[in-house]
Amino acid sequence: MLKTKSIILFISIILMSFSVDMKTEVEKQINEKFGKVEGNFALAFKLVGSEDNSILINEKEMFHAASTMKTPVMIEAFKQDANGIIDLQDSLIVKNSFKSIVDGSEFSLDINRDSGDKAYEMIGKKDTYYNLVYDMIIHSSNLATNIVIEQLSAQNVMKTMDELGAKTIKVLRGVEDMKAFDAGLNNETSANDLMILFEKIAEGKAVNPKADSIMIEILLNQKHNSIIPAKLPSEVKVAHKTGSITGVLHDSGIVILPDGRKYVLVILSKNITSAPQTAEMMSEVSKIIYDYVNNL
Repeated sequence: MLKTKSIILFISIILMSFSVDMKTEVEKQINEKFGKVEGNFALAFKLVGSEDNSILINEKEMFHAASTMKTPVMIEAFKQDANGIIDLQDSLIVKNSFKSIVDGSEFSLDINRDSGDKAYEMIGKKDTYYNLVYDMIIHSSNLATNIVIEQLSAQNVMKTMDELGAKTIKVLRGVEDMKAFDAGLNNETSANDLMILFEKIAEGKAVNPKADSIMIEILLNQKHNSIIPAKLPSEVKVAHKTGSITGVLHDSGIVILPDGRKYVLVILSKNITSAPQTAEMMSEVSKIIYDYVNNL
């Protein structure tokens, strides 16, 4: 019996050493990829349900959140629905007039700078919270985002993020508030905090299992798929949210493997000079992570 236990311990040590070596090699490969493209990068990976299987690179460095801030807004919408504060099936008037957080002056959004134009067709008409949230995520509609966040309040979004443990995420405002941008009042995030949020969603702990399941279904319908999913096999599902502005390109989400395992992956960038080149590199990093998990 003692001999058997010794053999099991020996095998466990060998497997643990192999896993550490694999992880070190993966980190080296990722850093080499990051070094080939101009810009600053961060990555946070975690196998859902595992306490120690993670890879973190510059994970606490702060980045302009761009449209990744729409995931916290979605979480807040589902939380307020669950708490009876709003009903996601209730309707709102779709408008294109908002107030700057700097001085309350009005501004409107330019359809030519927006990723989604469906909401603009609804201006002056009613649409549901759910439809606006859906458009905010899958098409990254800025107009839908501003309408929803105005109702929920950025302060409530921030409070919920803090409660979930994503304590450095800043959701100060909607999008295209240029006075706020010029004043440096921007939405910010770290790779680590987005990883925390997506892990909560994957585990059914962001709002509740039912709400989180619906949020995953929305994220699975994402229309911007040039980064995390781009080089993965078609049978792999990716529930994710991208973000981009000049010099910035992000992707963040949950990768769901055919065997049921899930992992969270967040890749952030700033100070980039070529979005296509950066997207290609980041998609290669995503494939490196997938191969690593697939070989565990």
